[in-house]
Amino acid sequence: MYQKNFKARPQRSYSGRPPFRGAPYRPKTRAGQNEHIDPSRFVNKVVLTEEAPHFRPEHAFADFVIDERLKFAVTAKGYTSPTPIQDRTIPHALKGTDVVGVANTGTGKTAAFLIPILNKIIANPREKALIVVPTRELALQIDEELKGFTKSIKTAKGIFSVCCVGGAPIGRQISLLRYHNNVIIGTPGRLKDLLNRKMINLGEFRTIVMDEADRMLDMGFIADMRLVVSLMPKERQTLFFSATLSHDIEKLIKEFLKEPVRISVKTGETSQNVEQDVVRMKGRHKLDILHELLNQKEFSKVLIFGRTKHGVERLSKMLAERGFKAESIHGNKNHGARQRALKLFKENQTKILVATDVAARGLDIADVSHVINYDIPATHDDYVHRIGRTGRGNKKGKALTFIE
Repeated sequence: MYQKNFKARPQRSYSGRPPFRGAPYRPKTRAGQNEHIDPSRFVNKVVLTEEAPHFRPEHAFADFVIDERLKFAVTAKGYTSPTPIQDRTIPHALKGTDVVGVANTGTGKTAAFLIPILNKIIANPREKALIVVPTRELALQIDEELKGFTKSIKTAKGIFSVCCVGGAPIGRQISLLRYHNNVIIGTPGRLKDLLNRKMINLGEFRTIVMDEADRMLDMGFIADMRLVVSLMPKERQTLFFSATLSHDIEKLIKEFLKEPVRISVKTGETSQNVEQDVVRMKGRHKLDILHELLNQKEFSKVLIFGRTKHGVERLSKMLAERGFKAESIHGNKNHGARQRALKLFKENQTKILVATDVAARGLDIADVSHVINYDIPATHDDYVHRIGRTGRGNKKGKALTFIE
């Protein structure tokens, strides 16, 4: 499929033998232990003649019991019919019920919690909500989505938000927190810092959203999450979203939520819209193979994942030297540089973004044609979230994993 000297082999079932001989690749996990990822799990050919059943929502956005100004804002943003997670979550969230939402990435979770929050604020301008997310990129993306709604909503005092994330100047955030804000969107570490400085009074917040909760747990934010929840009123609404439900996540649900409604719209480990395959080296240099792939017309907007910050930066520079427009995002780049790189990629001013796993969760970048795992991810969970950057919504995408 991708040139005959490294043509991918036919699909085998996930229970079949790995598609290469010898010892399987055993990447290190974050805890320093090996996790075996069967490479056959990187293969999932989309059968174009078999289409998934078309989802028919039970509601239209017009059916939801929300303020007419909010309905207008939803229409103005181009929303037509709810996605499965929106269709099933919004009615419960509007009633004030605690909700656990489990869904594949790219299914519209953000609007599923923003619409009920905005409806509360329109009804009571003093209402405040806290949204906690694992990464600054996701926080900024949610803030952008929120502002997309609020610019169409006319209220007496307006609806205001502030984004509190690490890597950005804290002085600016402190200044903004002195004003009235209905919504604070933040990462756990920066929120803890601002709480310690007495800049946020969580006693005033009656709604909390925890998005990508499994990722926050993976990143070691459990103590910060507990601190935030402990400072909120006991009578509150908690909306909890996670792509996976591990034993530790279940413990958090029991700890943070009160008789929650559980909504799961996951259709499988990975999106059926993503065709997955492997690319084998067969003695050739990995960079040369990547070069040939990127020269193919169908590779129009490509997200490439590497294992380390230095490796990602080096790869983006090598691609630039070969004439490709490539940008990079990783932990060694400051906040401004990361945002500029993302902006160029989102606006199609560069066709290639090379990233560490910091970009693997939550980011909603339109029309990514391919995800390439230049380095094998540490865990299968990381793999699922990496490839979830393509094939979003109803669009098709392709994911390729390089195998030594």
